[in-house]
Amino acid sequence: MKKIVISSICVLVCLVVGFTASFFQTEAITHWYPTLSKSALTPPNLAFPIAWTALYILMGISISLIIMSSHYLKKALIILFVLQLIVNFLWSIFFFYLQNPFLGLIDIIILDIIVIFYIIKSYSVNKISTWLLIPYLLWILFATYLNTYIYINN
Repeated sequence: MKKIVISSICVLVCLVVGFTASFFQTEAITHWYPTLSKSALTPPNLAFPIAWTALYILMGISISLIIMSSHYLKKALIILFVLQLIVNFLWSIFFFYLQNPFLGLIDIIILDIIVIFYIIKSYSVNKISTWLLIPYLLWILFATYLNTYIYINN
């Protein structure tokens, strides 16, 4: 029962962060984002909330496995996870709310680095936790490409 509660809280926190970030995107997604020159690989707008919901669930389960471990790296990994979650949230502020693809690009590159470092370090603590973050890493690397394209072409 304790594992279910911890996992549920972790998933809920991740979903709340994503849901809160979406409030900063609404206006720009409606008025600014459609005016940008975007890559032909850009998914339809509907794909983003679906993908992010799935990713936040995987992220929550991933960190819950770390929290439930007794490994000496547990505290450092929790701090690193919280840091990447903050940087993830800030991307919405920089890119959409401030309508600044350059700040968004700097932020998402930092996010890429933190997540890669987290994945490398978490592997010795819980391999399942690590594998749960691979889709997240792939998505943010793809988002880095999309952000770069928008920065260069607008």
